[in-house]
Amino acid sequence: MDILIAIGILGGLGLVFGLVLSAASKVFYVETDPRLEKLNECLPGANCGGCGYAGCGGYAEAVLKGEAAIGLCASGGTECAQAMGEIMGVKVSDVARKVALVRCSGYRGVDADGKETGAKLKGEYEGFSDCLAASKVGGNGPLACKFGCLGFGNCVKACKYDALHIVDGVAKVDTERCKGCMACATACPRNLIVPVDYDKHTVIACASHAKGAVTVRGCTQGCIGCGICVKICPHDAIKIENNLAIIDYSICTSCGLCSAVCPKKLIASPIDTPEEVLAIVKAHMKK
Repeated sequence: MDILIAIGILGGLGLVFGLVLSAASKVFYVETDPRLEKLNECLPGANCGGCGYAGCGGYAEAVLKGEAAIGLCASGGTECAQAMGEIMGVKVSDVARKVALVRCSGYRGVDADGKETGAKLKGEYEGFSDCLAASKVGGNGPLACKFGCLGFGNCVKACKYDALHIVDGVAKVDTERCKGCMACATACPRNLIVPVDYDKHTVIACASHAKGAVTVRGCTQGCIGCGICVKICPHDAIKIENNLAIIDYSICTSCGLCSAVCPKKLIASPIDTPEEVLAIVKAHMKK
């Protein structure tokens, strides 16, 4: 009999609480705009933070409220932006595809003569495998170049698209996998990673603002600010700022001339063969 009474009491309490919760849900009901769910469906769900919001849901809500522009989702690109534009009833322009650039070319190795190339080490680091931790040890970390990639993979861990890998001690971006969300840039304690247009093939992968002589002591491949690239550029697209060559991509045509004359072979170029490089340099010198 006691068991039946206990069961009855529990059942009654459950019924009461159910009624209370049902009433509360109606009293405190907040109507949700059906467009919010549709906006969320357009987004990739990576929650990378590249749009400037904590996640895809936060960005979708900001767009719905008119607090954020459509097209900030680098991972979703043009397709995502156009879909969101249709939902919001606005016309959206194409989103220029961006990819990450690691501004360091100090890949460590040896040349044909057995000499070490790339960024030089001040000593061996045996602490946590973390870029931020390494940068706090021994005065700016184990590298002689205080601007170079430490190579412990904080950016690799942050990338949700498997677009970054450590190659010979330096982070390297797979531009075909990269979505341009720049989560890697946020993770880099040295601020080495910047966005560049996907179709811009001429890039200067160095962030050293040290004087040329100092750069040479720290890395065999760093920019020494010699200015040869500035002189040969036919479009005035390169300038030296604080000992570092900078490309103005609004002017650059990716002709490859700067790459051909760089004494450090630092500047990437779309020109594939030495013969092509030589021919284009000679043609320019004749002008």
